Amino acid sequence: SHDGAARVGGSAVRQDGRSASLTAPNGQAQQNVLTAALGDACASPSDLSLMEAHGTGTSLGDPIEANALAAVLLLHVSDGNADPLAVSSLKANAGHTEPGAGLAGAIRLISQLGMASSAPNAQLRALNPHVFSALRGTNRMCHLPVTSTALAESEWQRGGLSSFGYA
Repeated sequence: SHDGAARVGGSAVRQDGRSASLTAPNGQAQQNVLTAALGDACASPSDLSLMEAHGTGTSLGDPIEANALAAVLLLHVSDGNADPLAVSSLKANAGHTEPGAGLAGAIRLISQLGMASSAPNAQLRALNPHVFSALRGTNRMCHLPVTSTALAESEWQRGGLSSFGYA
């Protein structure tokens, strides 16, 4: 915000229904919760400059999440001039903090927005081809930074957070 304070504009919690396995989450359920969170925030996908993904680095889970992000935040952006969306994940830097993962991601997101900079995806050397396939050919540019990258200049910096758990 203008005064440097962070505000939660919206949120959503959903159950993902039937999944093939723990490492193969339900992509449609992920799309539904992202759409619900945007709706609760009265925000459009082009309002976001940064997405802190769950991104555990798994060969199956990451492409499912990338497809959900692309479907909700990249494909249907009506403004072809929307700023690129930076997507990063704390887990490559700190590991999976299990029950604290959502809070750790929120702290990282707030820090990045406050600095108007996306943190690098530490360990990203070769992009999973299925993640690449999900993110290319969309109406909006997306990047997964490997170095700290300045966000597009804006009066308001807005970001999103995906965090998934199981019980």
